[in-house]
Amino acid sequence: MSTTWLVTGGAGYIGAHVVRALLASGREAVVVDDLSTGFSSRVPSDVEQVQASVVDTDAMTRLLARVRPAGVLHIAGKKSPTESVGDPLLYARENAGAVISLAQAARDTGTSRVVFSSSCSVYGNPDVEHVDEEDRLLPVSPYGESKLYGEQVLRAAAAAHGLGVVNLRYFNVIGAQAPELRDTGAYNLVPLVLAALRDGVRPRVFGDDYDTPDGTCLRDYLDVADLAEAHVRAAEVLESESRVATYNVGRGVGSSVLDVLRAVQDATGRPVPYDVVARRPGDPGRIVGRVDRIARELGWRATRDLAESVDSAWAAERAGVRLVR
Repeated sequence: MSTTWLVTGGAGYIGAHVVRALLASGREAVVVDDLSTGFSSRVPSDVEQVQASVVDTDAMTRLLARVRPAGVLHIAGKKSPTESVGDPLLYARENAGAVISLAQAARDTGTSRVVFSSSCSVYGNPDVEHVDEEDRLLPVSPYGESKLYGEQVLRAAAAAHGLGVVNLRYFNVIGAQAPELRDTGAYNLVPLVLAALRDGVRPRVFGDDYDTPDGTCLRDYLDVADLAEAHVRAAEVLESESRVATYNVGRGVGSSVLDVLRAVQDATGRPVPYDVVARRPGDPGRIVGRVDRIARELGWRATRDLAESVDSAWAAERAGVRLVR
């Protein structure tokens, strides 16, 4: 069996970390990325890069037929609940459309394994302390809806065409393993706060009137290196047996926006004054994952805490490495 995995979105923040983890496991990787938000400089020079969109079914079919990978780690996609409220058609095309395209290309080339980058956004605004994989799925944004639809398409394709599928429902991803891998996301809390400090402006806190201990949004923050290792575990499991399974990927620990600001203050040694502004559309007040299933079935647990992740993000930001498309 091939030891190569095709990584869609492999020049992105999360995808590039996954590529490094695959290589560290002794596997090989081929990256496909349209470079709309990714940077080619994140990908190791000895890893093949193909600039293409996953929505382009013909391009994906040709690529899968040529590479004949062990499977696909599908990470490419748009990732902001807030942006999706303003442009739902973009999210339908780039997220839902990409899964349909990938499933068709996999069917037509006999590719039999897919690890899918899903999201805790499929749960919407849960009213429980910790959500588990069997809780109700009621997304409150087009982004969450697109991820839920992606899971449903892959589950149906698995039943019809024999795909092995692992859906990984990420929680909030932070940290960086190297300066060139840092998060440049325009909607993610830690890079937004670090950018505000760099530019000498006050970061914004979107709402302080939620039903949480300090009134700000509560999230399960997960180090990107831990997430990358979860992808490798999912790939290993699919290599050894075909299954269709869904896992929360988080720490199971809730931290508020103000907790994160305090962690940034500790990492940087700088005060972090902030302004409270209106809530953002599509933001649930609280979402923290129950992570027993992935520990039990994949043998994976997060090992890095909030402080370590913020420290690594600050170290990567401080290095000032220029990213190149």
